[in-house]
Amino acid sequence: MKTMRISREIKKQEAIKRMKMMRLMPNIIEEFEKDDIVHYSEWRGVLYWVSNKPKWVEYIKDFEEQYNCLVYHAEFSSLVFGDCLSLLYVSDYKDEWCMDVAAIKQGYPIAYVWNIDDPICSEFGSISLVPMNGGVKRTA
Repeated sequence: MKTMRISREIKKQEAIKRMKMMRLMPNIIEEFEKDDIVHYSEWRGVLYWVSNKPKWVEYIKDFEEQYNCLVYHAEFSSLVFGDCLSLLYVSDYKDEWCMDVAAIKQGYPIAYVWNIDDPICSEFGSISLVPMNGGVKRTA
């Protein structure tokens, strides 16, 4: 049986809703909505364009294609086990969106964490984020 895929536009509307819930800076939400510009937060919520990192742009594109999802924001942290880029995304599984939203409300969104230094250690899971300076800061 062929499964129905959720359109990019529907995922984008869900992503915008999530970005607002996370209290991301309004102008980055607007840039995502109008021009598909994805930002990442680093250090204490400082915001940058993902487009500043061509390797990251390519990785996100491949990730979206492989999992048929939409990345709407990322968070970069240097951790003891490597530099990690946590990708916040909307999946193709609409029946799971209510759980994803509940996790965001509790401060533990589902993410794919790409371990840039040791890719074999990359994985899906919950991370802890807090709003900070218009972006987010990873706390766990």
